[in-house]
Amino acid sequence: MRVSCTMTDVGTPTHRLIVIRHGETEWSRTGRHTGTSDIDLTEQGVEQARSLAEPIAELLLTSPTVIASPRLRAQRTAELAGLSVDETEPLLTEWDYGDYEGRTSPQIHETDPDWTVFSDGGPNGETPEEMSDRVDHVIEKVTPKLSDGDVVFVTHGHFSRSLLARWIGSPIARGRHFTMLPASIAILGFDGQSRQLTTLGLTGYRSADYVDAGRPTRPVT
Repeated sequence: MRVSCTMTDVGTPTHRLIVIRHGETEWSRTGRHTGTSDIDLTEQGVEQARSLAEPIAELLLTSPTVIASPRLRAQRTAELAGLSVDETEPLLTEWDYGDYEGRTSPQIHETDPDWTVFSDGGPNGETPEEMSDRVDHVIEKVTPKLSDGDVVFVTHGHFSRSLLARWIGSPIARGRHFTMLPASIAILGFDGQSRQLTTLGLTGYRSADYVDAGRPTRPVT
């Protein structure tokens, strides 16, 4: 599995890369893996997305460039959070789960008990190696923009977790150890010597307000 990353580990400090996961959808609420399906936000997801406006304002973004996945759930989250999308980037779409699209992890584990997307990918979808390459391409593509100001990604759960792993130079499988709640923010930085995970799990709401007991808000693998 690839571990190298195209972004240099030495050079000039950059601005921040802000990573935002979209708000809740019906499928994310019930733990169904949502890759290529274009599903809108639930009412809770709309409120979650709106709640992002305050923490985003508190970040005091510098000349931000906002780049969003083309999926409706990401575009709507950006709009509701008060962000104006400068670019729509297909590279920011969610992991392609292939045959496991729309299924929950417990359903998958009935026939494939050891499966995780980070180790096995989606059958007839994207492999971990393909996803790692895609994320590295995103990092390479965004790096020059960070010289001019902050960059905001509005994207998806497993994509975000993969990005966090690759940003710090870890194998993509390390992404399973990060969490991105619906409508949450991660802040990534580069100090001129190393890439850093500055903040994880920033929200404009209390997560307990949006999670019913026993009901997942995201895929767990």
